[in-house]
Amino acid sequence: MGKRLVIALGGNALGKTPQQQLELVQNTASTIVDLVQEGYDVIIGHGNGPQVGMTNLAFEYSANNGGGTPAMPFPECGAMTQGYIGYHLQQAVGRELALRGINKSCAALVTQVVVDPTDPAFQHPTKPVGMFYSKEEADAIVAQTGYTFVEDAGRGYRRVVPSPIPVKIVELPMVEQLVSSGNIVITVGGGGIPVTQNAPGDYQGVAAVIDKDRACALLARDVHADMLVILTAVDKVSINFNKPDQRDLDRMTISEAREYISQGHFAPGSMLPKVESCISFLENSSDGTALITSLEKAREALQGHTGTLLVK
Repeated sequence: MGKRLVIALGGNALGKTPQQQLELVQNTASTIVDLVQEGYDVIIGHGNGPQVGMTNLAFEYSANNGGGTPAMPFPECGAMTQGYIGYHLQQAVGRELALRGINKSCAALVTQVVVDPTDPAFQHPTKPVGMFYSKEEADAIVAQTGYTFVEDAGRGYRRVVPSPIPVKIVELPMVEQLVSSGNIVITVGGGGIPVTQNAPGDYQGVAAVIDKDRACALLARDVHADMLVILTAVDKVSINFNKPDQRDLDRMTISEAREYISQGHFAPGSMLPKVESCISFLENSSDGTALITSLEKAREALQGHTGTLLVK
């Protein structure tokens, strides 16, 4: 068996439209198969913020404007986006495997993730989903739906939904079975479909989006991964980001990471959950490591040439 990698794919690995995504995932698949070729057992998680918001809005708009379609609940929208993103990824990875003559299969698994119904996140929605709107457009949607909108990084207004902490991956035994059989598995798509557990085997979807980095950290812990790899838009984690004294980090211990967090170096909507997810995995792993780097530099980073390595 090779070393197990759990890879969390950021939004830059996927597209904002199905057409754009089909093109982008070819590049993503090439990076993933590079790692398979290096001998790693690869398990893939991914986000779905733009896609789940877009899907939810499309159904809602159609339902409210004479399209004759039902409004689609948020968990079902999560399942739909998990399905079509997984389909694009497994198709692209399968094509890349065949081109290189690698005899492996890639499977996307519709995955539920249990959250705690008493999680404080349900009282404080923070996770941006869907498109950007002007203040006037956002106010009009709020008046019609009661949704919560926030201004997002100067780019406009976006709907926010609760982002509870993931507790348990329902389909974990199946993930383990598929990986142990030598397959590449795409799971916890969009952080997983958030569900609450009423009784053994009895789950109910809830309107939320689980942070994909946190879900991937839980996944990495539970499959005893050797490394959690978070792929994002930058090659390395930085302190004093975008300031004249910006410093890129090659390596960070848990205690250093906590110190940087307390000093406010990592933005809540972007790098903070990535670093916190790495800490969570490291604290719950006997000898695992974590890596944050860009999609384009993943292979180089695993060879130690770039990226930010997080260790105990």
